Formats: sequence, C-alpha cells, structure tokens
Amino acid sequence: MSEHLLVLPEREVAEELADELALEGFAEVRVVREALAGEDDAEDHDWAVYVRDVDGADPAPTRSRLQALAEVHQGWYDPDPFGRGA
Repeated sequence: MSEHLLVLPEREVAEELADELALEGFAEVRVVREALAGEDDAEDHDWAVYVRDVDGADPAPTRSRLQALAEVHQGWYDPDPFGRGA
C-alpha cells in the first residue's frame, strides 16, 4: 500500500482532482482540509487530496503523476504523508 497527499490552495480543484482519481480505481481518495504549521486562521488552510493506492501497486508511476498534477495546480505533493517510508 502506498499513500500520497496533494496539497492545493483551492477547494474546487481538490474536489475535481479527487473525483478524477477516484474514477481511476485507487483504493481510497478523499478531500480533507489541511492545517499546516504556522497557519492560525482557518481561512488560510489548504485543501488536500489523500490517495491510497491498491496493495502491491508500484508507487513510482503514481508518485510521478501526482507530483505533476500538484505542480500544474499550484500545489505540492507529499509522497509519504505519514512518514512511514513507502
């Protein structure tokens, strides 16, 4: 299993990407509000798309693709959001 997080500034973009990724058959895709260190105001929180890949899938192609998606939408990508070392 591999887990990924795309952090994006706009809720609408996060929801659209989550819908697209869910249709592709990932084990889990969901949108969450991401409070980052140093952000006190709830309005400043970004939106994140959490993606969990199916067991046994090679995470390398998924990482490359999600990294590119995050960059295109002025966000950033975390290939190991929980520090578990995929």
